Amino acid sequence: MYNQKTYAMGAAPNEIRQIFEYGRQQAKIVGEENVFDLSIGNPSIPAPAKLNETISRLLETESSIRIHGYTSSMGGDQLREAVAKNLRERFGVQAGPENVFITCGAAPALLTVMLALKTDKSEIVGVAPYFMEYKAFAEAVGSRFVLVPADLEAFQVNISALAEAVNENTQAVILNSPNNPSGAVLTEETLRAVAKLLTERSEAYGHPIYIIADEPYRELVYDGAVVPFIPTIYHDTLVCYSWSKSLSIPGERMGYIFVPPEATDSRNLFIAVAGAARACGHICAPSVIQRAVAECIDIMPDLEAYKVNRKLLYEGLTEIGYECVKPDGAFYLFVKAPGGDAYAFAASAKRRNLLVVPSDPFGVKGYFRLGYCTSKETIERALPVFREVFEEFAKND
Repeated sequence: MYNQKTYAMGAAPNEIRQIFEYGRQQAKIVGEENVFDLSIGNPSIPAPAKLNETISRLLETESSIRIHGYTSSMGGDQLREAVAKNLRERFGVQAGPENVFITCGAAPALLTVMLALKTDKSEIVGVAPYFMEYKAFAEAVGSRFVLVPADLEAFQVNISALAEAVNENTQAVILNSPNNPSGAVLTEETLRAVAKLLTERSEAYGHPIYIIADEPYRELVYDGAVVPFIPTIYHDTLVCYSWSKSLSIPGERMGYIFVPPEATDSRNLFIAVAGAARACGHICAPSVIQRAVAECIDIMPDLEAYKVNRKLLYEGLTEIGYECVKPDGAFYLFVKAPGGDAYAFAASAKRRNLLVVPSDPFGVKGYFRLGYCTSKETIERALPVFREVFEEFAKND
């Protein structure tokens, strides 16, 4: 006997991972230079030298018992204080270590927060396009996942559709900015409209409706774009963050949850977060990386390589004839599939070892996602293949 619900989740394909694994195997057959894998969001810029140096120093100078031992369940004091200080200085918010819970990346942070907010009939609202695991996380904790259709003009939030989705059972709305997969940054105007709606509904229903701010791409922005810090606009916001992208350490699994002191019932909410993390087994995040990140927390990523790739890929595709909203952040392009069938386009590209992700799992049909967190050479070699696929679909129109 085993859990049928978790079996169904395990059996359901993760299309990004499947495509990535196909690319790895195909590279062994035809050579890495002949596989154009734009499927996965794996940072291609190196981790900062200071981070590697700090890890080496800690391993050389600290006792192994101390450096490899458990931290407090909610994270080491040094990192929690560093996060709080960083938030105070950058965004002008009230923040202390008592508001910060260290997690093994953003995914456990999201799962923990959803469990902490779970009630008998709780619903979690996601806005398309959305990171495909949101639905799995919500359903794993026993909440109902409700999807708001995408704003296809600018990939902001469809406020009227959000108003229809929010009801007395809504516990939280997840907002991801900069967005995976579109690269869109939610504007202050958009966020104020969301905040106004949720404030009105919270008062009407007699309980807070929280925003879960999923922010692993916060530092990855271009052309002067600014990512508003949502707790400064809507106090009932729980921030889930990861250093995977900003420090290029996705495999180290390090992030945090920030529960603002101004949030409704903040102290008890933090305790619920701690209890949810305990129930999930997501406590005592890796100690070495905690210590290293605490010393490197103010380092901003060098985005020059991503800027070059973004310009090269966006201009190359639009010159061919593809349609795409130019992204302000993250390291993805969300492109309209010629012919309107994302799976047909992805299959045709795959036959040429050009690997892209169909948009359907992100809650939008007829698009595909590209990750430009790869080498410039890969993009340069991929563009003629994109032209081939485009021309194939143009002939069929």
